[in-house]
Amino acid sequence: MNIIENLSLLADAINKSESILLVGHINPDGDSIGSLTGMKGYLSTLGKSVCAAVPNNYPQFLEFLDPEKEILMYSETPDKVREKADSSHLIICMDFNSLKRIDNLGEVIGNSKARKILVDHHPGHDNIFDIVYSYPQLSSTCELAYWIIKGLMQIYGNALPHNSAVALYTGMMTDTNNFTNSVLPSTFMMAGELMEAGVDKEWVQKMVFGGYSESRMRLMGHMLSTNMKILPQFNAAIMILTKEMKEKFNFEDGDSEGFVNLALNIRSVRISALFTESDDFIRVSLRSKDDFSVNRLSRAHFNGGGHERAAGGRLFIPVEEVEEYFSKSLEEFMEKEK
Repeated sequence: MNIIENLSLLADAINKSESILLVGHINPDGDSIGSLTGMKGYLSTLGKSVCAAVPNNYPQFLEFLDPEKEILMYSETPDKVREKADSSHLIICMDFNSLKRIDNLGEVIGNSKARKILVDHHPGHDNIFDIVYSYPQLSSTCELAYWIIKGLMQIYGNALPHNSAVALYTGMMTDTNNFTNSVLPSTFMMAGELMEAGVDKEWVQKMVFGGYSESRMRLMGHMLSTNMKILPQFNAAIMILTKEMKEKFNFEDGDSEGFVNLALNIRSVRISALFTESDDFIRVSLRSKDDFSVNRLSRAHFNGGGHERAAGGRLFIPVEEVEEYFSKSLEEFMEKEK
């Protein structure tokens, strides 16, 4: 299967680069870490010096993809990441389309003189990239990375390492919510080929979905039984994760992964929202089913965007005002969409 165009441009950039930096987005999820480690593993077989960096820590249940703790975190080692950005010949930005999605690391990447390549499946992108591989029609950046690597394998002849195969499968699986969202025939082709290459899907599922802490499971139960509110007039559901709740349940980065999808299992719910309070802002996660565009909703009211059925953003209001703001935003948005 050959769905990626102009791979000769990427191959030429790789050939001219001895040092390559891969960059992922803030609050990295499975698709971010999977695409970073998957691409890192393959590019390393070409004899390149490859490093991966993210703005902050990734969820604990993804540690099996980075067993040697090789992914650098800008929040912990800013000088080291800055040095890598300044010394690299090539920077490949994966699973994000704007430097705003990597917070303070964005200025570092923007100031680097390295050539910059985008590998992403979100619509739209900044104009700072020298080469762009943007395929919003694909399920995940891991799927995009897989087809890119398949094309590079035809050019270089190097095989895909097993750890890269596992990483790419993991990211695709998590970003599709275990083959529920944004799945295309090419997604199943990728999954089948990776399984034929030796990926144990049951083991991956156990590592991802069976790797949560007790406190995370209790938090999820609390969010569903006590925190979730249904707004029947909008066919919507809302959950708000406050700093107080985070402290009560010993919250760790990634503990709320997947929470926003839970309410969509309710027959009447078409829109699900999770608002997570932090020191500086409220993180917004939106999901939908049927034909409701949370991408347009997020762009209009939540300082963000994303896919039609999965989007995110930020709010800069007191957490006590979030529910009312969400309701008013839905009312205004739906009135304009009529």
